[in-house]
Amino acid sequence: MYVGVDVGGTYTDAVLVENGRVRATAKVPTGKDLLEPILKAMDIILKDVDKKNIKRVVFSTTMITNLIAEKKYDRVALLLIPGPGLSHKYYELGTDAHILSGSIDYRGREIVPLKRSEIESALADLAAKGYKKVGVVGKFSPRNNSHERQVATIISEKYPYWQVETGSRIGSRLNFPRRAVTAYLTCATRERYSYFVESVRQALKKREIKADVFILKADGGTLPLKSSEEMPVETIFSGPAASTLGVQALTPPGETAVVVDIGGTTTDLALILSGKPLLSAKGARVEGQLTQVRTLAVKSIPVGGDSLLKCTGAGLTICPERMGPAYCLGGPAPTPTDALRALGMTELGDLEKAREAMTLLGKDAGMNGSDVAGKVINLVVEKIANEIDRMFLEWEQEPAYRVWEVLQKQKVRPSVVVGVGGGAPGFIAGVAEKLGCRPVIPSYAPVANAIGAAVAKPTMQVSLRADTEQGYYIIQEEGIKEKIDRRSFNEQTALDVARDMLVRKALKYGLEVAPEEIEVTHQEVFNMFRDWTTKGKLIEVIVQTARGIMCSIRTGGN
Repeated sequence: MYVGVDVGGTYTDAVLVENGRVRATAKVPTGKDLLEPILKAMDIILKDVDKKNIKRVVFSTTMITNLIAEKKYDRVALLLIPGPGLSHKYYELGTDAHILSGSIDYRGREIVPLKRSEIESALADLAAKGYKKVGVVGKFSPRNNSHERQVATIISEKYPYWQVETGSRIGSRLNFPRRAVTAYLTCATRERYSYFVESVRQALKKREIKADVFILKADGGTLPLKSSEEMPVETIFSGPAASTLGVQALTPPGETAVVVDIGGTTTDLALILSGKPLLSAKGARVEGQLTQVRTLAVKSIPVGGDSLLKCTGAGLTICPERMGPAYCLGGPAPTPTDALRALGMTELGDLEKAREAMTLLGKDAGMNGSDVAGKVINLVVEKIANEIDRMFLEWEQEPAYRVWEVLQKQKVRPSVVVGVGGGAPGFIAGVAEKLGCRPVIPSYAPVANAIGAAVAKPTMQVSLRADTEQGYYIIQEEGIKEKIDRRSFNEQTALDVARDMLVRKALKYGLEVAPEEIEVTHQEVFNMFRDWTTKGKLIEVIVQTARGIMCSIRTGGN
């Protein structure tokens, strides 16, 4: 038995899957206290189930996605140590960013030391502006993080209650601008993510569930719950990845379709080509900035069934925020769900309250409730359809999309729009019509994201870093350090060692992995020179077991 739980901003969904069939589903309001809805959802699906038979529990969440989409996090400042080279315009990330003196070269040697007085002056400025969260990022900190650690130490001495994230902690990859953005987002999301993880732990303990527990990553792979705390930003698109895998499991194998998951707070977009979710070649993009987070080619837009609506002189506006549930469900303000209820397109909530919400909304513009509701529906449909059109311009640039076009032997776009999530029945037909596509709402569409979590293949990774000059390599996850032959150890050898280590690691957990199925998610080589002579190489490779789903879902399983 496999359990999938998706903790969304509006609802917490859960499913129990056994032998390719959905045995039970649950959908409960999320609320501010995360523990309660997780317990309620699990109690529903695990009623009369022997918990010893649960093999794995996988959680996904749109919590981090929503947090960033709605910008509901504390302000984060950056202390950057770029050294010479790039123009500082690359680091304009929309927040206070101080550029510090100091430089580490690509081999990890200190070229220019830090200036303590400069650091203290920057911290005083940030303190005066009210910052309590800071990201500290040096250009070559994966090679030598001493500058980052020095700055972090000074911060802890002067402002012990500040939250500090260092660039070297969030990953071993270079690309300074992306690491700065990733550190910024990690700092912004860690506190909230820790609360989520603690709620999950408490729920599992209270219900005495001892199965393996994972978190779904943005690329559709999984992380053990404990490991996920190191990099909360890896879950930035966990929810959209879950709904994409859910649609993959709920539609015929080999299907090509646009995935539209309409939730209460956000709408998530993704693409499946011939049965495989499209992976972003460049990594997760947040507000126009690329990060180091590996992700499916998804986008989350701040419009959903509970989006706040306003009517001003300029007309109707969908605000990128959620004040609470729909007015017809006891919420404080009119929402698109009220419009659906007023027009009889959903049975959710109180009809009279929904009509009242639409009347209130149209009062200043001199429109009656029915006209306002119709305009709201059209506005939501148009906004989602326009975003999908914009996404196609990005999807079509992805290498995997171009390969798919070659295989189709013509330039073509998918003709099917699959709608999932609570808002799909009200909006997906209109969205599909706008795009000239066929709308599909599969079975179990309201809990598709939880299904995606439940059927996600467990993934593992191995990170190898070799220094041929020093004559050793390190396997980060296992804490292994081995000597190497300096002359014969090269990039291919590193890959072979990492793959072999991953196969053996997977076997320990009962997973049989064929070497040819292993994904290389990162590969970098740096030549080290001295006196105009190559002295060695720094080789980094990260390999991961294949992502995907374990099975398709057969209908009639309840």
